Amino acid sequence: MPLKQLPRQERPREKLLGQGAASLTDSELVAIFLRTGVKGIDVIQLARQLLKEFNGLRGLMTATKLDFCNIHGLGPAKYATLQAMLEMNRRQLKEKLMRTEIISSPECSRAFLLNELRDCTQEVFACLFLDNRNRVITFEKLFFGTINGASVHPREIIRSCLTHNAAAVILAHNHPSGVAEPSETDQQLTRQLIQTLGSVDVRVHDHVVIGDGEIVSFAERGLI
Repeated sequence: MPLKQLPRQERPREKLLGQGAASLTDSELVAIFLRTGVKGIDVIQLARQLLKEFNGLRGLMTATKLDFCNIHGLGPAKYATLQAMLEMNRRQLKEKLMRTEIISSPECSRAFLLNELRDCTQEVFACLFLDNRNRVITFEKLFFGTINGASVHPREIIRSCLTHNAAAVILAHNHPSGVAEPSETDQQLTRQLIQTLGSVDVRVHDHVVIGDGEIVSFAERGLI
């Protein structure tokens, strides 16, 4: 049914205000983001077309600028709005993370790392640097590779630890394949980094592998 034929309380914006954002379908959420349709297509229909084109919300939200702007009804202004929304979400997660004692709230750091790394198309190795009270000092993406792997240099990690005066780290990397299961190479690297960082009194609390919506923790597996 075209938007203008819907009862007022069932239109996306009014429905959100009356029933909350969780009550909306994906297409209704996208319709609020779009605000208007295009000639011959109302905003709800356009939202459905976009979700089909990008295979769902995640595909839409991670689309490249070129792919996004090539769709009729979209353009640089809407792309900029989407990127601003995504960045606000990242910063909200980071803000929460910076106020958290990591070891007592591992779900907070994992949510942050999942958001940062799950959609990377190449393998990325990153670190959360912690102080002696296990609070986050900063987060850095240190090494970038191909879809098959990234070269990790322990000396560079040590240098970053000393620069940030870190007492501990949480290591993290993604598997672009989407499968979070650690490889034997991942396990060997972790053992090497525990030994190397231990030589400068930096503890490795965990190594987290990020897949497509799944996370494997070395600490939970008893591998650290």
